Amino acid sequence: MDEPEGTTQKTRLTARGAATRSRIVAAAVDLIRVKGVAATTLDDVRAASSTSKSQLYHHFPDKKALVREVVATQGAQLIAGQEDQLRRLNSIRGLERWRDALIQRASLRDGAYGCAIGSLAAELADRDQEARSMLAKYFEIWEELLAEGLTRMRASGVLRRDADPEKLATFLVAALQGGYLLAQTAHSTDPMKLTLDMAIGHVRTFLAA
Repeated sequence: MDEPEGTTQKTRLTARGAATRSRIVAAAVDLIRVKGVAATTLDDVRAASSTSKSQLYHHFPDKKALVREVVATQGAQLIAGQEDQLRRLNSIRGLERWRDALIQRASLRDGAYGCAIGSLAAELADRDQEARSMLAKYFEIWEELLAEGLTRMRASGVLRRDADPEKLATFLVAALQGGYLLAQTAHSTDPMKLTLDMAIGHVRTFLAA
């Protein structure tokens, strides 16, 4: 379950250089989350990160390289934020706790920004093949973590033998992405909770008697 790496060439950096690079990426993440990829310029990132043009281009030769690093950063953060919880998933109550954690995070912004990698995928899937491949890998890791939990539930007898963990995991992620989109447009997590409740309800139909 290897994560995709950022595509910019990473040479050995001084502590100061590493701090500058991290500051640039953090600024780009924040700007792209709010404005989107297309509306975010390198000048925006330079101003927000308090870096010079030469510093910016030293670390990232063009916008495409920086955007790919944003994809890597956002994807890694998303997986890291859920991995521990999903690796312990072994019950319907565990799925409900996963749902609750996602809704709680989204509610901090009233659902306004949707899913970090889902929003990036909407903008980049048809524009940057490498970024699309990176995003697809993060979604694959996400689904694998859910599928492993559902497999544990089937092995322990919580779910029936005819339950398909991979298909159910894809369904859960698809429902979540739809919920994120509705939450983003409504600025409310209510639609997100509804879609996840219905998705978990579908998993319940496979509970063993």
